[in-house]
Amino acid sequence: MKKIIQFVSVVIVSITSLHAQTQRIDNFIVKENLTQNGKLAIIAVDSAETPQENINGTFIFNLNGFQQELSFHDGSAVVKHPLESSTFVFFKHKNQDNSVGKLYYVHKSSTGLKPIKIYGLLLLIIPVALLLIGYLFKRFLTMFVVLALVYAYFHYAKGLDLSKILESIFMALKNFF
Repeated sequence: MKKIIQFVSVVIVSITSLHAQTQRIDNFIVKENLTQNGKLAIIAVDSAETPQENINGTFIFNLNGFQQELSFHDGSAVVKHPLESSTFVFFKHKNQDNSVGKLYYVHKSSTGLKPIKIYGLLLLIIPVALLLIGYLFKRFLTMFVVLALVYAYFHYAKGLDLSKILESIFMALKNFF
């Protein structure tokens, strides 16, 4: 009788502890696809950037404002369209209660793609530091013209948009506080 009670209690405890894990992407990294075909792979990771291989299914991502459904298998998905040249790409995924967005500069060379993550706080700190330096040396107007030319080059040649910069800064500040 004692063994039956123990068996039933173990079964009840195991049934109550078994619950479906929610399929949720709270963090991700971007790398080149393993086949090196000019496509990017998005890998779902946890806060320690360990791949979450239990993520399977279709998730909606926004890439530079274009909505795409990505099919995740064992924690990774491949973006459908290959990149033609080096560009800035803002990846955004919205969960039920929060959203995750990351800005990357993807450098395309003959050897493949190299995604470089651009931290949102740097997008705020670097221009402020440059403006402070420009102000200190009484060359504010020259610094402004140089920054405007750099922004114009990246805007027209590489796809960097002011809205992507501001959204990346706000997401970084939101995650910082």
